[in-house]
Amino acid sequence: MFTGLVEEKGVVTALEPMGDSVRLSVRGAVVTTDAGHGDSIAVNGCCLTVTAIDDDTFSADVMAESLAKTSLGDLAVGDEVNLERAVAAGQRLGGHIVQGHVDGTGRLIDREHTPHWDVLRFRLPRDLARYLVPKGSVTVDGTSLTVVDVVDDDTAIGGAWFSVSLIPTTLADTVLGARSPGDRVNLEVDILAKYVERLVNHD
Repeated sequence: MFTGLVEEKGVVTALEPMGDSVRLSVRGAVVTTDAGHGDSIAVNGCCLTVTAIDDDTFSADVMAESLAKTSLGDLAVGDEVNLERAVAAGQRLGGHIVQGHVDGTGRLIDREHTPHWDVLRFRLPRDLARYLVPKGSVTVDGTSLTVVDVVDDDTAIGGAWFSVSLIPTTLADTVLGARSPGDRVNLEVDILAKYVERLVNHD
């Protein structure tokens, strides 16, 4: 389990094809300080299992399914990624409950810069939009964010969308600060919303 509070921006150092998977290597001085074989590290919101550690770089095997269903398949050597270690028992839960199980991908539509924050709008699949509510939580590339607005269907921009406001710290400390319109991002909706839907619809 994670909190969506990104610990650092890492850098992709290698992508090694392995038939039906890819071995991803990422340099991250913070997350590797106490990481070991079999530990979980979220990379842009995707929970990956550490298979090797070499100084400040860790490796993880990414299955074809994950490459197809997340933005990890878009990565190239030199790209920055958001990194977070699994939360330890007894720590403060500063963001929200994040599983590291990506529900789908979205795309940045536009961003509006203001003196104190940036407003970003993302398109998302309509079947995920129903889980978002204003002032609720959403995870974008592993970053726990508060939803500002959500629209289930807006044909003027081609579908459902939601917006978030990012403070300077988030812009500086996560990869969202460098995202441009058209970029694909990983999305994880609030697990509590999915449980509520399941209970309400249960016969």
